[in-house]
Amino acid sequence: MECVVQGIIETKHVEALEILLQGLSGVHRESLRIHELCLKSVPNLGLVSSEVRLLCDLEQPEPAWTVRHIGGAMRGAGAEQISVLVRTMAESKRGAQITVTVSSINKMLKLHATDDAVPVTPGIQLVEVTAPASSENYTEVVAAVSSFCEYLAPLLHLSKPGVSTGVVPTAAAAAASLMSDGGGTAL
Repeated sequence: MECVVQGIIETKHVEALEILLQGLSGVHRESLRIHELCLKSVPNLGLVSSEVRLLCDLEQPEPAWTVRHIGGAMRGAGAEQISVLVRTMAESKRGAQITVTVSSINKMLKLHATDDAVPVTPGIQLVEVTAPASSENYTEVVAAVSSFCEYLAPLLHLSKPGVSTGVVPTAAAAAASLMSDGGGTAL
């Protein structure tokens, strides 16, 4: 299982988000070049939506693939009450406890041709926060992710995937404050 929230941020504020995250976690940003293929189920294949994501790490000398299966979201009255989506997930390799991914959505005419990619949403980046969970601890993970999202609130709104909240009106002021405090350098 995993807990997940998503949001969008203007590209010009990504560096401020990096400074904030580094200050919160003490972990330096890791730049990745990942080509992700997403195979989604359609309504006629079953009631529960699912997808298979094939991720290729283009930074490695020999491309390495990770397979991630994302199943349906937790349903019911309890699921409606929490601010984080809880869904089943199985991955061929595991990552960190809370992962923040900032990515751009691009169209590519050739496989792995990331240098020739054309942005689908110029000036906007997708931010996804994920954390692994189990049926025994997902309530604690939901609380941790929700609390973590409050720290990011000055820069971006994070909500369940598919629930668009737009960009934060105060993001420019928050970014300017972070950039002046950090001077654009690591905290």
